[in-house]
Amino acid sequence: MADPIRRRVVVHGHVQGVFFRDSCRREAQARGVAGWISNRADGAVEAVFEGDPDAVAALVELCRRGPRGADVDSVDERSEDPEGLTGFEVR
Repeated sequence: MADPIRRRVVVHGHVQGVFFRDSCRREAQARGVAGWISNRADGAVEAVFEGDPDAVAALVELCRRGPRGADVDSVDERSEDPEGLTGFEVR
């Protein structure tokens, strides 16, 4: 396995109330990606994904598309140093 990476994303658009967080949680668990996802007060969704580079990239791509019912306007993405997170949490 490649060294783990960490990405923080903030997803803007119609992304709350469309099962965005649960869709990401299920995909993260299926791919063995750790981290968390949360609704923000400004209507965006923020997430941290940590794990295998290919698996993390797949989660970031899911955020760019969004689940059915979402309308993603933009995604802010930045790299961070991995913290060794385990599990995935919906906050």
